[in-house]
Amino acid sequence: MAAVLACGEGAVLSHGSAAALWELLRPIDGPVHVSIPTQQNRRSRRGIHLHRCPSLADLSSPPSSLPIRGGRGGQIVTRRHHIPVTTVQRTIDDLEGTVAPYLLRRARRQAELMGVRLKGEEGTRSRSDLEEDFLALCEHHPLPRPETNIKIGRWEVDFLWVEQRVVVETDSFAYHSGSVTFQNDRARDLDLRQRGFTVLRFSERQLEEEPSRVAADVARVLRLGVSS
Repeated sequence: MAAVLACGEGAVLSHGSAAALWELLRPIDGPVHVSIPTQQNRRSRRGIHLHRCPSLADLSSPPSSLPIRGGRGGQIVTRRHHIPVTTVQRTIDDLEGTVAPYLLRRARRQAELMGVRLKGEEGTRSRSDLEEDFLALCEHHPLPRPETNIKIGRWEVDFLWVEQRVVVETDSFAYHSGSVTFQNDRARDLDLRQRGFTVLRFSERQLEEEPSRVAADVARVLRLGVSS
């Protein structure tokens, strides 16, 4: 709020700072990002990154309090915790090209979990995205390409190396949250281990932020599991 007030009338929190306020991303180190109408000649202040936004100049009145489900159509600003801020949709738009791709993907997923329908994202994000990420990781490091979505008994596993009897499961909050899913995942792991499979489970964040460690762990288990 202090940063927004310091930038004068029409200023709103934006970009990574808005994403943190909406809880789309964890706070990012560095200056606070604030957008202002372009026609206003304001100097940058220490600790504040100014963005000049032409569309803010078209607003005839200060941002009003709008429900969180906003963010489509022409609305670009609102208030959250009484702080003027870009809407979720506008925040996502502003993040493109300004943060790492994995952070943009994470922000999009968090917005969808909040119930915000993003433009161009008509429910296309699914577990297949994690599958693509993991297969890309295998190709990059490189690891043998696993089979995908294979049934073992009553369970369908994400990735399987048949010869080494190794299974990898990839989890995202969207598809593995809740107590029922948690219990099912543990039942699946126990059943597979009793069938002689080694089960590795990695989170979406691990795939994005620690791909080298994930690859090293998989490679270690595959070497141990190679049949003679």
